[in-house]
Amino acid sequence: MSQSPPPLLRVAGLIDALNMRLGQLCAWITLFLVIGTAIVVVLRYGFGIGAIALQEAVMYGHALVFMGAAAWTLQRNGHVRVDIFYQKFSSRRQTAVDGLGHLLFLLPVCLFLGWNSWDYVSSSWATYEGSNESGGLKFVYLQKSIILLLVASLALQGISDLIKAGYRLAGRLPEAEQEVKHG
Repeated sequence: MSQSPPPLLRVAGLIDALNMRLGQLCAWITLFLVIGTAIVVVLRYGFGIGAIALQEAVMYGHALVFMGAAAWTLQRNGHVRVDIFYQKFSSRRQTAVDGLGHLLFLLPVCLFLGWNSWDYVSSSWATYEGSNESGGLKFVYLQKSIILLLVASLALQGISDLIKAGYRLAGRLPEAEQEVKHG
């Protein structure tokens, strides 16, 4: 009979599931990016017709793909790193390096981005900022909000990773979960 995981590991699992779903949703947006860009090009160069709203929608989608899927990429250990030494480290040392990286770099950068972008995003919401282009989208405030989505999802993923790292370093993380991150 298996025990249920400790509450903190359940929280980490919920964060992981949320970021995975968000990342998968954002990954599907790449299909729209390809189709939307192709339509804009055909309309412009084939028929001499501008499609400002579609161009802006592609730009919004591009922002969502990169900023919305960043936490999922972190979760999957997919960010670029220089691992000259890291790859030779034991799993325990890799966990410690990852944890320190989250504490000293990821979370402070998230706080910095959140703090510095809050006024930028909130002033856009205050006026329901729209495009400056004729025929553009009226939702610039939503596009700017993607910055806060990036901050929140990355910070949450950092917290989830720190929880799991703590359990891993204490030797209390189930083996199946240990293999997922450092297998």
